[in-house]
Amino acid sequence: MIMEHDKSVDPTTNETRTVAFGDAVRAWVRVALLSFGGPAGQIAVMHRILVEEKKWISEERFLHALNYCMLLPGPEAQQLATYMGWLLHRTLGGLVAGILFILPGFLSILVLSILYAVYQQTDFVQAVFIGLKPAVLAIVIEAVMRICKRVLKNRTMIAVAVASFIAICFFNVPFPILILAAALIGFVGGRISPDRFVVIKGHVKDGNKDGQGPSSDGSAKVRLHSVQPSLRRSLSVTAICLTLWFAPLVLFWIALGWSSVFVQEGVFFSKAAVVTFGGAYAVLAYIAQQAVERFGWLKPGEMLDGMGMAETTPGPLIQVVQFVAFMGAYRDPGPFSPLVAGIIGSVLTTWVTFVPCFLWIFLGAPYIERLRGNRLLGAALSTITAAVVGVMLNLAVWFSMHTLFGTVTDERFGPLRLFMPEFASINVAACIVAMVALLLTFWWKKGMAVTLIVSAILGSVLYLLTPS
Repeated sequence: MIMEHDKSVDPTTNETRTVAFGDAVRAWVRVALLSFGGPAGQIAVMHRILVEEKKWISEERFLHALNYCMLLPGPEAQQLATYMGWLLHRTLGGLVAGILFILPGFLSILVLSILYAVYQQTDFVQAVFIGLKPAVLAIVIEAVMRICKRVLKNRTMIAVAVASFIAICFFNVPFPILILAAALIGFVGGRISPDRFVVIKGHVKDGNKDGQGPSSDGSAKVRLHSVQPSLRRSLSVTAICLTLWFAPLVLFWIALGWSSVFVQEGVFFSKAAVVTFGGAYAVLAYIAQQAVERFGWLKPGEMLDGMGMAETTPGPLIQVVQFVAFMGAYRDPGPFSPLVAGIIGSVLTTWVTFVPCFLWIFLGAPYIERLRGNRLLGAALSTITAAVVGVMLNLAVWFSMHTLFGTVTDERFGPLRLFMPEFASINVAACIVAMVALLLTFWWKKGMAVTLIVSAILGSVLYLLTPS
């Protein structure tokens, strides 16, 4: 039997309010349109809108969900949006939030892929988006600072965050190992010294029998929903999602045969979807190699063009697989015209890349919510959160270098890795926009929308004034 629970109460009045579905949809449209800058920037946008501005989600609840999403394969920001939508409006809310998060990037890259294949022209997009990446840099820095203030509440959590940053930035420790180590440290530390390790108080029981009382900061004053986990529900969700995931592949296999480019793309990107831990960059090198050398979907160097599209348009960076699939199907269209085949390849690859994301959330989120009241789990997740701060700081550093410099190399000194920008490749226009964005955000205290609009206009002007 599936039971619904109201999860958030105003701690001062014991009154709750429900977020209107239309209001939530408008918020998710904003999140989707502003989702530039990779996972760090996308998480920052969601945090600003949902936690700081709307106050629909408490800080503790947001970080609790983020911890889970960071453990999953696939784009964590898209999964976090799905989780937040699910909390607000159950399955429909999760579907709307997750799909809207993908949609602007999908449409943008589809249009750019068509222009690239037909006209070999995508330079115009740089004039539109050149100012947005430096602006997102300011948003990322602000988000990291805000989360640091709320999570790094003692020396233990600061030490975990610093160690996490050093491990992933300088020693390239695999992300799953980093998170597993943080969880183990937190679990043991929660037994030895819980006051030092349970810093996200929303994780611990506070008098409510199921551990689902109001958050400690009182910021969540809306009714959130969850579902009682059960074997029956888990099997049902798994069966539905797996059917949706693989049904298109089976249909193409029956209609066109195993050697069809659509079947090959669907199978290959389905595999990639379940091994993409630690961000898209962890798997994109492998995808590029296979797409060029094994399948012949791309020509050498074209992956960089696709990366440029994904990095300058909203949505997850992993959306670059859509460009790979478009070009592969465009060059091997089978019974379709090249353009139609490219569009089919784009849609199919996007489908098999993101359907698993909904499976992980709808299947696992009820269990994660149910475990919020466990003190040892709270210690483990608090420590993971501190480690995630280090990961986000690493993403901010990586994103900053690749935004402000045209060339960044990895220098190896034994186990030590250093990001080394080529100072001769400095992007003066990006530096100017970044400086203005930082001033707008931290000195003039302007909102995110103003910062992005001003930066986009300034970036476009600088791009047009710069000689080719």
